[in-house]
Amino acid sequence: MKELVIASNNKGKIEEIRSMLDGIQLLSLSDVGFTQEIPEPYDTFNENAYTKASTVNSFCGKNTFSDDSGISVHALDDKPGVHSAYFGGLPRSDEKNNIKLLSELEGKADRTAHYKAVICLIWEGETHYFEGRCYGTIAEAAAGDGGFGYDPLFIPDGYDKTFGELPAEVKNKLSHRGEAVRKLIEFLKQQ
Repeated sequence: MKELVIASNNKGKIEEIRSMLDGIQLLSLSDVGFTQEIPEPYDTFNENAYTKASTVNSFCGKNTFSDDSGISVHALDDKPGVHSAYFGGLPRSDEKNNIKLLSELEGKADRTAHYKAVICLIWEGETHYFEGRCYGTIAEAAAGDGGFGYDPLFIPDGYDKTFGELPAEVKNKLSHRGEAVRKLIEFLKQQ
């Protein structure tokens, strides 16, 4: 079985992706003994994803991928975007991020938003990118305890429940990360 390292220790993200990968052993950062914090200083998802993937690939020498993703809210000039993980400040907290997002949207009629994910894969020494998007709206209040990040606030187009309320298999079919991972899987099947 081929090994693939995901440049993450985010348990929610790892389980979400592991459930979609078949025939590939997905290793986390802790599985390969990588303990450093990798800075994400850039203003694009591509650059942040590449930095994480290349750092871990150099460390362990294994095929590696990383994703960078975030939510862009149209009424907020597409913020928090690439800075989604730290929108509520440090230390990083999903709860603080969600509270700040709801606060910023107070009184705004336009609650449309989209999630974007970019995966950077370093496979056999070559770099490949896969992108996914999911469109929807931001709820008035958090609902559901599934998923992670902004999932309790994000209602995908065509649904009346948040990602936090929808079953994981439905979320994976709709989500930005799910779309990017499916593109990654198609690539891996051809290798």
